[in-house]
Amino acid sequence: MTEPTAADGPSIDSRIEELIDNFSFLDDWEDRFRYLIDLGRKLEPMDEALKTEETKVRGCTSQVWIVDEVRPGSGSPGPGSGAPTLHFIADSDAHIVKGLIAVLMEIYDGRTPQEILAVDIKGAIGKLGFEQHLSPNRANGLFSMVERIRALAAQEAATGA
Repeated sequence: MTEPTAADGPSIDSRIEELIDNFSFLDDWEDRFRYLIDLGRKLEPMDEALKTEETKVRGCTSQVWIVDEVRPGSGSPGPGSGAPTLHFIADSDAHIVKGLIAVLMEIYDGRTPQEILAVDIKGAIGKLGFEQHLSPNRANGLFSMVERIRALAAQEAATGA
């Protein structure tokens, strides 16, 4: 089976492996949470006008908003060439949650809807160790964010993105 790739970037699997490697360099979960918070600080700011009830993620204890934008594909040769890609803007009022958003953006941003839907995100989250180290509420919120991203990708796939 070939791994999902976008014509203009690293494969999703290589993105996940790089995240796993980055987290594994850190000795303990206190350091990993600091790294997660640092990732969240590097997110592009989200315009306040995009923070609406429609873009709010349900099932998160913290306030979380995710919006997508469809961009035309690159047209370069290779798998998925020319296919439109999804780009996400997201934000939260909680530092660790912003870091979780940054991890999800690293995995999903710039991918086609089909690539997004093909990701084994539960496997990736398990390899990153998040399930064992996040509170139940935060873990539920993480999966709510994943479901929102997947729903946006499914909607775009159905409309021909």
